[in-house]
Parts: sequence; C-alpha cells; structure tokens
Amino acid sequence: MPVALITGVNGQDGSYLAEFLLQKGYHVVGTTLNRNINQERILHLREKIEIVETDLLAQTLLEDILRKCKPDEVYNLAARASSSEFWTQPVLTAELNALAVTRLLDAIRTVDRNVRFVQASSSEVFGNAAEVPQTEATPFHPRNPYGVAKAFGHWTTVIYRERYGLFACSSILYNHESPRRGLEFITRKVSHAVAKIKLGQARELRLGNLESKRDWGFACDYVQAMWLMLQQPAPDDYVVATGEAHSVRELCEVAFSHVGLNYQDYVVQDRENFRPADTALLVGNPAKAERLLGWKRTVTFLDLVRMMVEADLSSIQNIPEPLT
Repeated sequence: MPVALITGVNGQDGSYLAEFLLQKGYHVVGTTLNRNINQERILHLREKIEIVETDLLAQTLLEDILRKCKPDEVYNLAARASSSEFWTQPVLTAELNALAVTRLLDAIRTVDRNVRFVQASSSEVFGNAAEVPQTEATPFHPRNPYGVAKAFGHWTTVIYRERYGLFACSSILYNHESPRRGLEFITRKVSHAVAKIKLGQARELRLGNLESKRDWGFACDYVQAMWLMLQQPAPDDYVVATGEAHSVRELCEVAFSHVGLNYQDYVVQDRENFRPADTALLVGNPAKAERLLGWKRTVTFLDLVRMMVEADLSSIQNIPEPLT
C-alpha cells in the first residue's frame, strides 16, 4: 500500500486529494496545525486517514513525521491563501508559503531522497504577466506577498530537484474552486450570497471590480493533476488551468440566473472591495499537462458555478433554526 503525506489536509484541496488517494488504495497521512480546528471538510474521512498535528515551521518535527510515516509521496498543500491576509500578514504569508517549503524539502533531503514531492504553486507567481496565456516558460512577476512567497517556493522546488536529484515537481495551479471553498474567496462569496438571497436571508451582495477576470476550474480536477505529476518517469513543472477567462460579472450572471434572479437587482459595487494591486489577466495554457500527463478538466465554468450555488442552497436549508 503506497503512503501519501498531505500537508494541509483539512483544506479544500487536501480533502479532495485525500478522497482521491483513498480510492487509489493509498494510506493517507494528513498534517494539520490543530486537529480540533477547521476539520469540517474531512469529518467524513476521520476514520479513514491518519491525522498528525505538526508545525510546518519546525523542521525537526517534519523530519520526525517523515521517519515515522515513511511516505512514498508528499503533497505540500498547506498555505495561507486568503487575499485579505496578503497585506495584513505578509510575514506569516512568507513563513508558511515560502520558508515552510524549504524546510519540507530539506527534511526530505535529510531523511529519504526517494520521496516524491509536489509543491502547490499558484498563478499569482505571474502577477503582472508579460503574455497571455501563461505557460511554464512565462517570466514571474508577482504583485502581492502571496505571489512572491509562492515564487520562492516554486524556485526552491526547482533547485532541490536540480541540486540534490529529488523527484520534486511544482504545480502552477490557477484559481480552482468547489463547494468546499472558504467564504473569503470570491466564487464562494457569490454562491453563498445567491443562496441566502434566494432563500430570503439577504438582500444584496457587495463586490469590488466586476470586470476582473480569472481562470476558474474545479478543485477536484486539479488535485488529480498533482497526482499524475508524481506518476511520471521524471519530475517537472506544469501549469494546471482551464485556458479560459471569466469575469466576476459573468460569475454573478451565472449564479443568480441559476436561481431565476437578475444579478443587477442585488449586486452593489463597493470601492472598499477593490484589490489595492490587482494582477494582469491570468489565463493558463494547460497544453503541457494535457500532452504529457494526459490530464483534462471534467467540469466547465458554468457547471462549477451551478454546483456551488446548489451546494450552498442545500447547506443553508439544512441549518437548524437558532434557539430563541
């Protein structure tokens, strides 16, 4: 039975990856900072996976976990990803998204160089991109602390591969969403608000720039791409994206129309929700992943948005009324 170690297993991507690997016959070990906090996404997996508390900023603890669990594959998904925290907590963002990658890679180098490793990178490394769409060869130009930290983690992965011969890959993931996405992210903010408005629990949705565009895909598809990277004969880096750009306005149109509403009656543009320094048009070219990994997305933008709205409608309707 192969063993996989997933950092940040309680996150959106970690929960989907754990489910996928269990179906593949893996023994799954997941790390969390505190097993009693934010476990909603993996409650249904608690009896099927092994959960380990650890601090990704403590390399000796990481080495101990590697020695104890003896993983064949390590998926580094743990990160601070909320855009509201990029600027308010830039130092912690750098610690978790950059230096923790170095500690984990060095722990692998020290304990077992046969471990296969994949780093969850981000389209934010391209930032003010010089070309559209972006490929693995597009120069990095991050525009926020998160992008800078992810660029650091990406290049650390590359140099550990080249210097020490580790099987280390970097997956440059574009925006990937699901019903398990946190409410602080724009897609889930919209789907959740649409459900509340439809059910008479809210009256408006305040958003920033409606013309801002992103390349949005389904998270479950993207974690499968990371697994495929570790099944190849040689390590490499891959862009994982849909190749399509959709605006926040389109997101709202699809979400509201799915429940028979007109977004223009409920969406209010609020300058306070505009990003201080937005990125250029980030659209990924997944040709390399499609050609070499045989990867294909399975969920369209329209189906993704509708899926998220339906999930929020079901979730809100099942919440019991508060005691009075």
